Amino acid sequence: MKSILELKGVCKDYPSFSLRNISFAVEQGSIMGLIGENGAGKTTTILLVLNEIQRGGGSIRIFGKDNIKDEISVKEQIGVVLDDNCFSGEFRAKDVNAILKRVYKTWDRDLFYRYLSDFSLTDEKKIKEYSKGMRMKLNIAAAFAHRPRLLILDEATSGLDPVMRSDILDLLLDFIQNENCGVLFSSHITSDLERVADSITYLHEGRVVFSRDKDEMEEQMGILKCGASQFDRLNSSDFLRVRRGAAECEALVADRAAAKNKYSNFVIDPASLDEIMLLYAKGEKQ
Repeated sequence: MKSILELKGVCKDYPSFSLRNISFAVEQGSIMGLIGENGAGKTTTILLVLNEIQRGGGSIRIFGKDNIKDEISVKEQIGVVLDDNCFSGEFRAKDVNAILKRVYKTWDRDLFYRYLSDFSLTDEKKIKEYSKGMRMKLNIAAAFAHRPRLLILDEATSGLDPVMRSDILDLLLDFIQNENCGVLFSSHITSDLERVADSITYLHEGRVVFSRDKDEMEEQMGILKCGASQFDRLNSSDFLRVRRGAAECEALVADRAAAKNKYSNFVIDPASLDEIMLLYAKGEKQ
């Protein structure tokens, strides 16, 4: 499969934070989930992809083109939904349509208004009068309405009720039925990513912990649970991270099947994305 978005060795330095050697690829016809705790570098990575901030090193290619040298042509084909509202509160939805039809050659007014109808948004109400969920729906409608090839979403389902979140996830699944398209989806709602993502990239403290196929990861990774005194008798090199409690330990394993064979007397459950993040953020490195 061809990569629709590819980052290689991307870096960015701030006085109190550094993004280091970020490398991953979003394949055509797929959804990549971008996860990590607050401050891990997810939004910084997205802003670098969009060339909204200057990178310190590495390369970013979108549709095979450099995201800086070919910025205008690649942005024509990118739909973006950020956590913050990107339109003035004084605007109405009809103003968004009037502006964006002049920005995007492929802007589809009828499609935009179809989304407004589906999302129960009026084009007369000022955006500042919208709820957070309504503003997010407007951003999503605007992102889809120029028929992009790459969607970049940063907490796009935040603030939405479960029914609307499910509808947005269905839109993403429909979107990638076109195998020339792809999605980079950053979210703290890991259950959404577990439902729709094909691959997961996990950032921790400005570094990539892993970037891999989601189904493979869910099948292979696991969590061994045992008493604190029992864990001291195990081989610590078999575990990626360990979280020790007063009475119980949880240990992350890379190969659940192998761990079950070696430690057949212990409970080893599949690891959810939340559990993986928690163990990397709070656990001890072995």
